[in-house]
Amino acid sequence: MKKLIYFFIGLLLITVGGLCINGCMQKTDFSGATVTVAVNETGAPIQKYIYGQFIEHLGRCIYGGIWAEMLMDRKFYYPVTDEYSPWAMASESFWADGSTLEYPYLARSPWQILGSAGNLVMDSGDPYVGEHTPMIKVNGQKAGIQQNELSVLAGQNYKGRVILAGEKSLLPVMIQLSTPDGMTETITIDNISSEFHTYPFEFTPGFTSDSTSLGIFSKGLGSLKIGTVSLMPSDNIQGWRRDVVGLLIELNSPVYRWPGGNFVSGYNWRDGIGERDKRPPRKNPAWKGVEHNDVGIHEYMELMELINSEPFIALNTGLGTVKEVAEEIQYCNSSVDSDMGRLRATNGHPEPYGVKWWAVGNEMYGDWQLGHMPLSEYVKKHNGMAEAIWDVDSTAKLIAVGHVGEWSETMLANSSNHMDLLSEHIYATGSQSPAEHMGLVANLIKEVAEAHRNYRDSIPGLKQKDIQIAMDEWNYWYGDYIYGELGVRYYHQDALGIAKGLHEYFRNSDLYFMANYAQTVNVIGCIKTTPTAAGFATTGLPMKLYRQQFGSLPVKVGNNSTDLDIVAAITADKEFITLAIINEKAIAVEIAFDFGDSQIGNNGKQWLIQNDDLMAYNDPGAPVQVEIEETDIVLKNHQLEIEPYSIQLVRLDIDR
Repeated sequence: MKKLIYFFIGLLLITVGGLCINGCMQKTDFSGATVTVAVNETGAPIQKYIYGQFIEHLGRCIYGGIWAEMLMDRKFYYPVTDEYSPWAMASESFWADGSTLEYPYLARSPWQILGSAGNLVMDSGDPYVGEHTPMIKVNGQKAGIQQNELSVLAGQNYKGRVILAGEKSLLPVMIQLSTPDGMTETITIDNISSEFHTYPFEFTPGFTSDSTSLGIFSKGLGSLKIGTVSLMPSDNIQGWRRDVVGLLIELNSPVYRWPGGNFVSGYNWRDGIGERDKRPPRKNPAWKGVEHNDVGIHEYMELMELINSEPFIALNTGLGTVKEVAEEIQYCNSSVDSDMGRLRATNGHPEPYGVKWWAVGNEMYGDWQLGHMPLSEYVKKHNGMAEAIWDVDSTAKLIAVGHVGEWSETMLANSSNHMDLLSEHIYATGSQSPAEHMGLVANLIKEVAEAHRNYRDSIPGLKQKDIQIAMDEWNYWYGDYIYGELGVRYYHQDALGIAKGLHEYFRNSDLYFMANYAQTVNVIGCIKTTPTAAGFATTGLPMKLYRQQFGSLPVKVGNNSTDLDIVAAITADKEFITLAIINEKAIAVEIAFDFGDSQIGNNGKQWLIQNDDLMAYNDPGAPVQVEIEETDIVLKNHQLEIEPYSIQLVRLDIDR
């Protein structure tokens, strides 16, 4: 994914020099400027899938973001050693201007040994899960392991489990929460077996701390094996963070692409099914850190049900085989009469999931992609994959890998009978000029649309087939990684830019069927989290606002002599017209709307996203700086004042 940046605009680090910040706004009256809205001149309907999202197994998007697990490396992928040094600095220099970005990542075990050096070995002879299991030799002194830097809140209940094996002479085994200043909460385990057994535990600490440790230890005699450990806030919803699920429900995205991204080209879907504690931990095949495999098909489908969204599963056409892909389709969609259907039922879901949307691979045009191959070879692989998928489920909707230029053109010319949509990806990497920055994403969306219009004119029969675009990754990607790997911060100027991107999708509603904002949580995401708080970044606000309030049938906006970016649409019930206006200037603008012969009322509602500082941002757990303000409005002669640096969405009655 990241190498796409080479294809587009080079990064210039954003500075506040030259920006008009708080206190320097000017009020300018441009009364007399009139914008015509031809209510009866409608375009192709805006598909709800334009408001799609994307979540990938990357950084803190799923683990440390949406998923509620508090412990890192809970299945001991990394060996626990006497040298406790879990963090390393990653250095990336993929920006076009040659700048280097550094950020910390988990490079070694996050578990610290308690007791004397040499009292722990990694047992690979009969591991509980993965390649090895920690075995602690306890000789009458405190010995065990602990994980540090956990965040807990006073009065919050936390539930966990530990899987242990050992001799009774080890009893009692202690599970303890502790802080550097001596506050502790301790639970004892008073029975143990030589065979692995699961021991549930829970805490309701009387303290709040971001420096809490969870320790597992004994002061007895014998060898203690720790199979795996888990700790979650007890208010989690089927393993997902309650606060993040609430925000996802607010966002109301109709579809989520998963599990990648670059990740999918090295992912075996079978690693993510079956008993969660027995799923093998792996090195993330494309990114930093460990893939715990706690989140697989079943968990993802449960999340889709929780937030009332449709699944969109990406398939491994990189290192994956046709057989593996066909079996994944069968696992999700076939009845219990099939082999994979029976396996799904064994894992707790007898009924087929009925997944409709499938991405046939990810970015296979790039040499950074696992399994990358020449275009001529990939066309054959894609077509073979598509036929195998449709042999299992003839109703599956397939999104093929595209990339504007030779790749997309060749795929459309040779595989249009083996796809329903063609994928494109865009990332804008920032500019020092606020005006340029806010237009980057929209310009890229427009360029992709223009390229596809040319393909329809040049490739025989393509226009009749009407292969539309799924822009299943799109966003700004620039700046420091504050929220973990790829966890950039977004500012008010980015919110205006994302809104302009949505406007461009609306203007090309005949071509764009789906778009998936990347990557929802933390990782270039419109939602940001800390271990104990979550909130919308600025870019989440227009996604949420337009999804909830903008109409679905676009109408023509003409005679726009202003610098404002204006789109309009009628709601599905034809009760309202919605006007969306973006003002990228530091001055207010007064305009009037002319609806011709259409009877449009002056009473309505307005939603405003505005801040005088283009560099204003939201941080989870801190006071909100950029938000959506809703008000009732009464216009005089359809006149409206557009605030500086704002996104204004107005809904007016259509009189009948």
